[in-house]
Amino acid sequence: MKKKVLFIDRDGTLVIEPPVDYQLDAFEKLEFYPKVFRNLYFIRQKLDFELVMVTNQDGLGTPSFPEETFWPVHNLMLQSFKNEGIEFDNILIDRSFPEDNAPTRKPRTGMLTAYLQNPDYDLPGSFVIGDRATDVQLAQNLGCKAILLQPDKSTLAGSGLEDTCVLATTDWDRVAEFLFAGERTAEVCRKTKETDIRIRLNLDGNGTCHIDTGLGFFDHMLEQIGKHGGIDLDIHVDGDLHVDEHHTIEDTAIALGECLHQALGSKRGIERYGYCLPMDDCLCMVALDFGGRPWLVWDATFTREKIGDMPTEMFLHFFKSLSDSARMNLHIKAEGTNEHHKIEGIFKALARSIKMAVRRDIHHFEIPSSKGCI
Repeated sequence: MKKKVLFIDRDGTLVIEPPVDYQLDAFEKLEFYPKVFRNLYFIRQKLDFELVMVTNQDGLGTPSFPEETFWPVHNLMLQSFKNEGIEFDNILIDRSFPEDNAPTRKPRTGMLTAYLQNPDYDLPGSFVIGDRATDVQLAQNLGCKAILLQPDKSTLAGSGLEDTCVLATTDWDRVAEFLFAGERTAEVCRKTKETDIRIRLNLDGNGTCHIDTGLGFFDHMLEQIGKHGGIDLDIHVDGDLHVDEHHTIEDTAIALGECLHQALGSKRGIERYGYCLPMDDCLCMVALDFGGRPWLVWDATFTREKIGDMPTEMFLHFFKSLSDSARMNLHIKAEGTNEHHKIEGIFKALARSIKMAVRRDIHHFEIPSSKGCI
């Protein structure tokens, strides 16, 4: 079997990068990245990645960064990891300045030729983990994927590196979860004589939404699922709105439910249940169970014929179709006088309930059912 590698940056990834001079040259500057110990230990114990530290240390060995100030702190860092059961298979340090344009300096691959030219390594199955765009560029140069330790991919905008970066997060828990359990994405294309629908979602996203159903209010409601559920949602619908709104709303619910079902996969490690009770001038209660058995209990009434361009009679139909397609048990109750707030509260409560139910625990990675399957 080919070997896979995690090429891990040091400053800003394993340890906090010192501000101002960006040099870790004193013991008082040494601060480890939050949660890095327990998660790298988990990765080392549970997965088969080699761990390779790859770091640029500008001018190491010159008067601007003497070796005698670097090695004591660096060695303490390595010993701290070793004490926690984490040893690196290789440590690669480039000492050049950026203006030297050295072939060994990240994102160039001069330090990594042993991996590039070695058929024993599975580079497409390997990852670069780092906090800068240059780390993502290194991954692209190696033919790897990248995990970026940033809140989002905004630092990559316009660089052509977005597809190389498969995860952006500042949480090492998420890094370990992603490497251990994989990404939870799905895409469903559904085409009938009445609608042409494409939906893509990422359950572990950042709430980024691109939604166009042709119905403005429906778009607004669907966006609540993404934003408040932390789900990346791309929904594009071309429906027979010249007839009416029915097929567009119903078929979107069917496709979205199927997308949720596919993304959840085996459901191993998930919480399974979710509930939420948001209140403003309206009380909206949603409880759900991704237990594989579709059912809807609906207790909400609307007196207006439409809210925006969406018929209120389609609310029940949307959630029934979503429940059936996602194979989930769904209970919804809403009270209040403002009907816009009431249905928006339901969608927000659904989003928060989904977010709770799909949360994974990789340390208890079991099917959440006494039957052993869902």
